[in-house]
Amino acid sequence: MSRDHQKSAPPGGSTRSLRVGELIRHAVAEILSQGGVHDPVLESHLVTVPEVRMSPDLKLATVYVMPLGGRDEKLVLDALEHHKRFLRGEIAHRVNLKFAPELRFRIDERFAEAERIDKLLRSPAVQKDLEPNSDQD
Repeated sequence: MSRDHQKSAPPGGSTRSLRVGELIRHAVAEILSQGGVHDPVLESHLVTVPEVRMSPDLKLATVYVMPLGGRDEKLVLDALEHHKRFLRGEIAHRVNLKFAPELRFRIDERFAEAERIDKLLRSPAVQKDLEPNSDQD
């Protein structure tokens, strides 16, 4: 079969990059939940890892995190950046890859975006448009 007839990659990356991202997400979440990183900021915050996106060559992992309650985001990001090298080494031991990916940490903005959309949907202007006879005056 020629390359022109191959299936296109699913949204969000190839199947392999999605699978590797999920393995890394589980590894990072496990390290953080078991207190593997000895840092006062990380020990005092519960950090959720909702997603990890891999580059196509699997050498860069963007780890999306969210501290519980969305507080002290900057402190948590700084602590994760400070311990990036340790986390990369731990991931290398837990996930069987040819290369341990470089880690990049970002705050997951999906929760804030979902809240913004929810507020918009509950606004009086939208509620007025949703009334049964709103288009007839």
